Amino acid sequence: MSVASCYTLRVFPFTMSSISDLLRTYLFLIPLIVLVLTEIVKYVVEEVRSGSGHRHLFQQGGMPSSHSAFVMSLLIIVGHKVGTDSVEFAIATVFACIVWYDAIGVRAVLGEQARVLNVLQHFHRLRETLGHSFAEVSAGIAFGAAVTMIGIAMS
Repeated sequence: MSVASCYTLRVFPFTMSSISDLLRTYLFLIPLIVLVLTEIVKYVVEEVRSGSGHRHLFQQGGMPSSHSAFVMSLLIIVGHKVGTDSVEFAIATVFACIVWYDAIGVRAVLGEQARVLNVLQHFHRLRETLGHSFAEVSAGIAFGAAVTMIGIAMS
């Protein structure tokens, strides 16, 4: 073994083929990778927008929606692994739709209620940004799909 190859192994022990093998063996790692990458993108977007990216890391709300990206990735992985005509894909589709509906509808209403309650009471401030806009959910879906397709292509 040459000195250069020993040095390469110590600095970066993973090769593209080992990462490919890992993703092929554990295909469901891709949604977790999507989740982490989405949070990194959310941090960057909020840092550029308002300089407060650290407040949005692993929190509800923000662009793009990490929940939406995660369930989109999960949906694609299930479809890729067991087929789109399977019961598992149908369950994953319903799960994704519930998450998207919750992100846009239910948590947005909770945020509106928190705003009203914050006006009425002054002893405990409630968090008002609980939900996502349609654009944030759509960006999460697109980001999750793109990263998942890259991950599948790498595996």
